[in-house]
Amino acid sequence: MSEPIPLDLARLRRTCAECSLQMLCLPAGVDAEDVSRLEAVVQRRRPLVKGESLFRTGDPLRALYVASEGTFKTVVVNASGEEHVLGFHLPGELFGLDAIGSGLHRCEAVALTDARVCELPYAHLASIAAHVPSLQHQLLRVIGQSADRDHDHVDVLSRRQASERIALFVHGLSERYRRIGRPADDFHLPMSRDEIARYLGLVLETVSRGFSRLHEDGIIEVHGRRVRILDGRALSTAANGCEGDQSPQPGKRGRA
Repeated sequence: MSEPIPLDLARLRRTCAECSLQMLCLPAGVDAEDVSRLEAVVQRRRPLVKGESLFRTGDPLRALYVASEGTFKTVVVNASGEEHVLGFHLPGELFGLDAIGSGLHRCEAVALTDARVCELPYAHLASIAAHVPSLQHQLLRVIGQSADRDHDHVDVLSRRQASERIALFVHGLSERYRRIGRPADDFHLPMSRDEIARYLGLVLETVSRGFSRLHEDGIIEVHGRRVRILDGRALSTAANGCEGDQSPQPGKRGRA
């Protein structure tokens, strides 16, 4: 039996840059053969254009997905045709997990930008994970993180005031950008204000006012879809509903 060798991370990042596969494959001690087996099942789909669907409600579970470029939203449409946004998926985040329980997707994934996707055929991934314990552990960890995000979203919709929801959204997005190695204090929103409103259970006007309030208070700077965080501590405080405990910020900023 050959000795396990450390992963060639440079080679891995070239093939699966900034994606959840990197997190799945990072444990040292996985031998080169296992790495090759994993890379062999990853399929690169053709590029998707903005607005194109990756999968639709009712489609069978064929794979899990990771955007190597671009961002996706997952949505459901009610009987009256109203769209509800369930989540946003940044480059490097695994999605498509909604179908694992029933074998059918319960939502639709739509590209918010032009995108490229890595596809992990589910049957092959499960088989490989069964033979590579460290990979299986990391896969379960990713699934658990997804479940945590879903739980947090329910908490936001059921218990948080509008201003807290908006601050929490910006703060959470910043932390997610940090985790995938992107700038966390200066970033572009790939989603519209309307899509944020549909995600947070608010109306568009409330979201626009919330961003303007954070801008005027000197917590963030907003120019269109560009957000720059000026005071991370104040943003965290606002996200946790403690705005009243803070002294007014010196020098109000102009409305975004």
